[in-house]
Order: sequence, then C-alpha cells, then structure tokens
Amino acid sequence: MVAEPKRRRTAASAAPAPARAPAEAVPSAPAVLHISSRNYSSWSMRGFLLCRMAGIGFTVHTVDPEDPGARAELLLQSSSILLPCLSDEGAELWDTLAIAEYLNERYPEKQMLPAERLARARCRAISGEMHAGFAALRSTLPLNLRAHVPGFTIWSAARADIERILKLWRDALGEWGGPWLFGTAPSVADAMFAPVVCRFRTYDVALDPVCEAYAQTILAWAPVQEWIEAARREPEPAIAELDLDAEF
Repeated sequence: MVAEPKRRRTAASAAPAPARAPAEAVPSAPAVLHISSRNYSSWSMRGFLLCRMAGIGFTVHTVDPEDPGARAELLLQSSSILLPCLSDEGAELWDTLAIAEYLNERYPEKQMLPAERLARARCRAISGEMHAGFAALRSTLPLNLRAHVPGFTIWSAARADIERILKLWRDALGEWGGPWLFGTAPSVADAMFAPVVCRFRTYDVALDPVCEAYAQTILAWAPVQEWIEAARREPEPAIAELDLDAEF
C-alpha cells in the first residue's frame, strides 16, 4: 500500500477559531403591580404594602374604575379576586398570599415572615384568617380612605368580626411584644391587617389602648401613608354603594 502524503496545515486551519462575543444580558422588565381603586380596594392596598416591604422595584398600573370586573370585585359581587396582580419575571400572581410567599422567597433577607418558627407559623395562620374570613366586616364596613362616618351603627355580625380581629392583635402583641404584631419589624400579617385599621378609623371603631397603639403604628408606617396620600389625590369617581353617607 502506498501511504497517503501528509497534508499540510494551512494558515487558515492552524488559526484558532475566533472568540465569540459574550451574549448581552437582556434586562428584565420591571415588575408591575396591577391594582383597582386606591380608595376602595383593601386587596390592592395589601399588594402594594407587600411590594414595598420586599423592596422590589415596581410600577403601578391602575385598572380603569369602569372596568366591570374590577367594579364587581369592589362590590363583593365577584367569585374571584383578580386584583391586585403582580407581574414579575414571567410570574403572574393575583392572590395576595401568593404574592406574599413569592416575595418572601425571592427576598428572604427582608424577613417578611418572622424568623422564629412559632411566630412564622402564627403569622401565616392569622394572615390566612384575614384572607379568607371576616365577610361581615368586609360587606358592612367597606374600605373608604377618603371618608369619615362618625357614629356608624355596627351590627352584631360585623361586631363579632371586630372582636375576633382585636383578639388576634392582642394575643400577638402580648406574646411578641409589639409594636408590630410579631415584634420590632412589620411582617406579612401587618400588611394584611393594615386596611382593617383604616376601616376602623373611617367608621370610628373604638379600640382598647393596646390595639389603639398598634393602629397608630400601622398608620405611621411610611408605605401606608404613601398609599393613603395617593388615594386622596386619585381622580376617581365615587362609588355610591361604598360611600354609605360618608363625610369627606
């Protein structure tokens, strides 16, 4: 057999392959929190407070107040609550507790849930109770941040809800020392109950000294003040069904 002649390496074959330029990082779109009314929507307020607690950069998109779905939610005529909805890196989260858990996992350093195991479990329990319960309070004392209704008559069903909420507050404040429900920093539970504090102020609900101190802590919280101030400036028509002869 005749051996094949050795092939010469050409300059082209000897040269190393050109280095690929590194792929440019594609900036992620900023998170968007879709809300309904700042004045009337307790759920939108909770979503906003949770985002502020997490320190996430986000923009707020307000759904048209004439949107029939948003209006049905505000009037408790919808079977599902789809606002607020957080859009972030492909996630679409329209349940407030899901938003809380998502943000807590993404930003664990913020400790939106208490670090101590029993406190964390209680925080989830009372947040879940607020999320699922207190229907009489919701229907008879609707959130209205621009209103004040002195001497409002509170019927027995709503009164029972109020007493239960105040017990939850007193128990947590007594066990974890305040001024927040679980100690010295706000948690998911405080965001969940902040709209209730605002309801109590609107309808002149009398509070014992312990709960009054907690209410003042909530109302002095910077994100709560930011939300209330925006609600007062919001150019939104009044919803007659939610005003209840309010004094503005």
